[in-house]
Amino acid sequence: MAKLETKGVDLYYGDNHALKNISMQIDANTVTALIGPSGCGKSTYLRLFNRMNDLIPSARIEGEILLEDKDIYEKKFPIDILRREVGMVFQKPNPFPKTIYENVAYGLRVNGIKDKKFIDERVETSLKQATLWEEVKDKLRKSAMELSGGQQQRLCIARALAIQPSVVLMDEPTSALDPLSTHKIEELIFLLKDNYTIVIVTHNMQQAARVSNKTAFFYLGELIEYDDTNTIFTKPAKTMTQNYITGRFG
Repeated sequence: MAKLETKGVDLYYGDNHALKNISMQIDANTVTALIGPSGCGKSTYLRLFNRMNDLIPSARIEGEILLEDKDIYEKKFPIDILRREVGMVFQKPNPFPKTIYENVAYGLRVNGIKDKKFIDERVETSLKQATLWEEVKDKLRKSAMELSGGQQQRLCIARALAIQPSVVLMDEPTSALDPLSTHKIEELIFLLKDNYTIVIVTHNMQQAARVSNKTAFFYLGELIEYDDTNTIFTKPAKTMTQNYITGRFG
């Protein structure tokens, strides 16, 4: 059974037809990379899975978007449960102006958890999962804003993991980072896929090749090709995919 699936999805922003008849299955415990030129629809597609497009008044969606066979756009589907199941990491690190500890504990507190021992354990576990614990364990009461950009992004990943989602969405999570920080995030993604389903938008083709199991190539709102990453980068079925990954356009 697919962890995430879209069936015949069309998305409009007013008169702009931003996604066109997208059908795609994403398996559990895999990393799926979404690639394509700017404005092709990959970030819009990513945001279907935690309903962030709902925040745009002109957005209109047709088709089915499923999380473990349940349509997350049905009126009966509780948005709070969706946001617990599906975490999100953005392009630029966006820590809250709070302590490192409170950044990670935030989602737990919002969900009504008050047990200090449990929160302490989740904070430590999440920071360890984000490979940040050793760097911050003696600074938990210091401001998150004092961390480097790469550390802040790993903190944001820890914050997403704290509420124990099953899916983590990452929208160009390394585009604002230096090469060393990027390498650490990529290693982290590789480690996390044993326990999470990860979908990552990236402009960096080498990154997609390094971290993902499957790759989807989008162009002008259409899904051109979706296959195992190795196949996409060595034997793509479509000429357009070949032209994009070899740098002939985009």
